[in-house]
Amino acid sequence: MAQLKDDCFAFGGDLMPLEDALADLSDRIGPVMGSERVPLAAALGRILAQDIVAERAVPPHDNSAVDGYAVYFDDLDPVGDTRLAVTGRIAAGHPLGRYAQRGEALRIFTGAPMPAGPDTIFMEEDCTEDGDGVILPPGLKRGSNRRHAGEDVKKGAVIIRAGQRLRAQEIGLLASVGLSEVGVYERLRVAVFSTGDEVRDPGDEAPDGTIFDANRYAITALLQGLGALVTDLGILKDDEAAITKALEDAAPDHDLLLTSGGVSAGEEDHIKAAVGALGQIHFWRLAIKPGRPIALGQVGGAAFLGLPGNPVAAMVTFMIIGRPLVLRLSGALDITGAHYPVEAGFDYKKKAGRREWVRVKLESNSQGHLVAMKHHSSGAGILTSMVEADGLVELAEDIEVSEKGAIVDFLPFSEVTGR
Repeated sequence: MAQLKDDCFAFGGDLMPLEDALADLSDRIGPVMGSERVPLAAALGRILAQDIVAERAVPPHDNSAVDGYAVYFDDLDPVGDTRLAVTGRIAAGHPLGRYAQRGEALRIFTGAPMPAGPDTIFMEEDCTEDGDGVILPPGLKRGSNRRHAGEDVKKGAVIIRAGQRLRAQEIGLLASVGLSEVGVYERLRVAVFSTGDEVRDPGDEAPDGTIFDANRYAITALLQGLGALVTDLGILKDDEAAITKALEDAAPDHDLLLTSGGVSAGEEDHIKAAVGALGQIHFWRLAIKPGRPIALGQVGGAAFLGLPGNPVAAMVTFMIIGRPLVLRLSGALDITGAHYPVEAGFDYKKKAGRREWVRVKLESNSQGHLVAMKHHSSGAGILTSMVEADGLVELAEDIEVSEKGAIVDFLPFSEVTGR
């Protein structure tokens, strides 16, 4: 594991716009993981550790896009039917093995290599068999239905850059150039804690005044969706000495320590003091809602991220801030989720200078357009609002009033949950 820079989380000061904070994060933080080679079948979701240069063209030879007949275009009558003798058969994986002669037609099947000489292919449904020959209609353009070697991938081209998180399509492309294994960054090791005397594990007794721990399970699921190796270190009681020891013990074996709750300025919020005693901590002063407070810091060689205690705030801030942090530490270059324009089905007022996220469900209106409908509950502790939503509408700092019918930026949960 590479050491983080000592000042990698030193983002304090005045309230910072989110875009500036994410750009700063991307600039200051790099991969902390080594690399390893894994079988291609096990590479889904992993982050590529080096550029991939194709050692083979795809397709490797000119081939047929259809079932039909391969001919010389110059043998065709430009205005009437042409009859040619059918003198050979070419199937996928079975080249003709000779140079085709002028005046002959060759039966060819989809994916079969083009014979040397012919340059045009007729679809079989456009042709008429005639004994040992075939009748070809006029009007086809030269080179029709022929795929060229290297049409998809040229030999020597960089086909995927380091830092790309591998999806099914990248796996397929790597296989198409003959790779059976690939170099990827090792998985980020993350220790996850919850904090609070009131917090209980699901399945335990829950006397009056206590709550079951949703945060640790939700955040663990989000981390696993990003390919991280998660260690569940349970619930930390509101005791500074115990919190300090737990973080100190976890740091040597992990790349990121992540807590939820206990990062505000209350008398029972001890995370700030514990992290500060072991390393350094900075409150990332972001003008966002939901999500305050958020703490970032460093304990030895491990990064630290402290999320809010309310479950919706914890999930949203992880999606917006924690996810980019995890991806960047893991070696990824693209660390933000894609937004899509949709129509707002609600009116909304907000404070200028603050970015906000509104939980919404997409519905189709009478014109077939997607409309974002605001969930009726907006509290930071209403987890059902996340379950019943499809994603978040993001309202930028310069917006004070968003009216029904306006075009807004929609961030689907599918873009930020890692699955």
